[in-house]
Amino acid sequence: MSLKQLSAVGFEEVIYDNGEPCVVIFSRKDCHICKEVVPVLEELQPKYENKFGFYYVDVEEDKALFQRFSLKGVPQLLYFKDGEYHGKQAGKVEEDQIEERIADILK
Repeated sequence: MSLKQLSAVGFEEVIYDNGEPCVVIFSRKDCHICKEVVPVLEELQPKYENKFGFYYVDVEEDKALFQRFSLKGVPQLLYFKDGEYHGKQAGKVEEDQIEERIADILK
């Protein structure tokens, strides 16, 4: 199952209108580390179906969204719940680190 891409409008809906607990990875198609992290998220996605969302933003297509969060470099994983920012993880993030963050958010 692949991650759903968010545009600026979709991002507003998912994060702020719906308040969905989720992770959004900001990545680039030609980023080697992103290509390692995205499959980890895709693998975790079915485990959290209907409980936690998994999305991505292509930073080349949505530069404004990337800049809005003052992000430097990719990949960046941003966590949200109830329309609030719950921190980020950058670079090559391991599956257990992601699951730990998800568990904290879903408490």
